[in-house]
Amino acid sequence: MRWLSLPRSTTARFIVLAFMLQFAVTGGVLLFVQQASKRVLDAEQHELVRELQDELMAAWHAGGEPELRQIIEARLETTHGGAEVILYARPDGKPIAGNLGAWPTVIAPRADWRSIDLYRTDGERPERMGVVAMRLPDGSRLLTGHVIEANLRLVRVNREAILLALLAGLAMSLLGALIMGRLISRKIQTVAATANMVGDGTLSERVVTDGSGDAFDALGRSINAMLDRIEALVSQLRLLTDGLAHDLRSPVTRMKSLIERAIVDTRDTATLSTLERVSAEVETLLGMLSTALQISRAESGIGRDRFAEIDVAALLDDLVEIYGPLAEDMGFTLQTDVRGPIRTRLHREFVSQAIGNLIENALKYAENGNRIVLGASVSAGQVVLTVADNGPGIPADRHEEALKRFGRLDPARHIAGSGLGLALVEAVARLHNGGIALSDNAPGLCVALSLQHDI
Repeated sequence: MRWLSLPRSTTARFIVLAFMLQFAVTGGVLLFVQQASKRVLDAEQHELVRELQDELMAAWHAGGEPELRQIIEARLETTHGGAEVILYARPDGKPIAGNLGAWPTVIAPRADWRSIDLYRTDGERPERMGVVAMRLPDGSRLLTGHVIEANLRLVRVNREAILLALLAGLAMSLLGALIMGRLISRKIQTVAATANMVGDGTLSERVVTDGSGDAFDALGRSINAMLDRIEALVSQLRLLTDGLAHDLRSPVTRMKSLIERAIVDTRDTATLSTLERVSAEVETLLGMLSTALQISRAESGIGRDRFAEIDVAALLDDLVEIYGPLAEDMGFTLQTDVRGPIRTRLHREFVSQAIGNLIENALKYAENGNRIVLGASVSAGQVVLTVADNGPGIPADRHEEALKRFGRLDPARHIAGSGLGLALVEAVARLHNGGIALSDNAPGLCVALSLQHDI
């Protein structure tokens, strides 16, 4: 299944990496903001409490206990209901002035900043406050502090806002990574589509470039330059092959005419036999030249403009009518097996020639066989045409060898043939965006010609 291959997918790994980097950056920034805000609030509270402590200490130095008590009472009266916390107590902790009813047992006479829940004398519930304590020179105690519940609520709201921002950043990071992965995949798929079309024979296809000069634009221009070179070389090779095949046909045809005329004129039996063998070889050479021309044209994509909607069953019936008498003379029955009505667009002459080649191969090589079946079916978006016989077949390990151009599995049998029959079938298959495959017909050989189902 496709999801099992995701760990090996470069695109998937890029998306995961981009997502993790974006999320790490977003999370890091939000965490820094949250911690920095908390430190600023804590520093402000510490500063307020220290200022209050310094102010009260100055009053004590100015007038001793009476002055400090007066200042405390006046301050609490002025800030009634405010956030300040003050307790001035005797050395044994007994309160002298302030808004706490007793010295907290968990607070030593001299203590640095602590956060603690305490009741104020005018309060109905405990409040969270930050306090510091010190012992005065006469042994008395002074506790100063500030209610920090508002700051705690602000820190809590800040934390919730940061969490929501982190979740939003998570979604945006994932979305951004997916979009980047999609854009890169689309660029690469464009290059792959071009490569596939060139592989199917459309050598003029090129990668679309945007002139931006980025890595993808440079890759596209490099591939296009390579394709220009390949197209030029292939075109030259095809022109050479096509020209040779075309130019050789005329002298070979004239040679055949001369040989046939010599056969008619000669009266010598030995000479007649020799001329007939030469005539057969010349006929084979003409067949090879014709087939080479057809292969060259099919591989060049020539003929796509002649694709037409064809009834496949009717096409195979016509082939049975053409090759049926020959098959009967050679001891075979030729029949069709078409599964359902099948119509598709194809090059009728090329496909007929390809199926004809397969029928002729079956008649030549299906020794001791007596049946040839032309089949047609639709599978996975392709029309599959098959030619199956019940002869000896070809061993599976020699199927690839049989498909080689000019390949002859058993030249010693002296059966006439150019070795180009299957090459032409393969070229016709590629012209229709398909392929050719050999398989065991148990017994015999089954050759499948796959064509794109174009309807």
